[in-house]
Amino acid sequence: MPQALQPAFEPLLDTIGEMTDRIRAYDRQIEDLCQSRYPETKGLRQVGGVGALTSLAYILSLEDPARFRKSREVGPFLGMVPRQNQSGGADPQLRITKTGDVYLRRLLVGSAQYILGPFGPDCDLRRWGLSLAERGGMNAKKRAVVGVARKLAVLLHRLWVTGEDYQPLRQITTAAQPALTVN
Repeated sequence: MPQALQPAFEPLLDTIGEMTDRIRAYDRQIEDLCQSRYPETKGLRQVGGVGALTSLAYILSLEDPARFRKSREVGPFLGMVPRQNQSGGADPQLRITKTGDVYLRRLLVGSAQYILGPFGPDCDLRRWGLSLAERGGMNAKKRAVVGVARKLAVLLHRLWVTGEDYQPLRQITTAAQPALTVN
């Protein structure tokens, strides 16, 4: 940085440094809260792209995993399913309903964007989302992100209810297992 500009930028750099320290302190508080009061978040954080904030918001928003009979009911609860226009002979899909918690939906969409992004882990969700995005069309990428976010919400509920370990490439591991033969 040029010497002449240093006095003008010094207060700005100090403010950025202070804000960075405060953000790190808040991140530590969220991490401590997850470990001490909400240990179930550990199971949800196995999924690549789901961190402490997303898992904590998920647990606190849904409150009780038993309120849903099936994990698939979480998607409509969070407003991540497309509306239907059932008039006449056609049933076109419209935008998502957006009925649930806005903040949690944003966090899940952010996680889905990470999963589909260049640094996302190789997993069934990523492969499904990328195949959906390849179908083309103007909004294919957006649809893929929302679809992955919905599937992520369902997956997180399933992990929460069962307490299972997350298998990122489940379809490959089940396909690689030899089929049982009955004699």
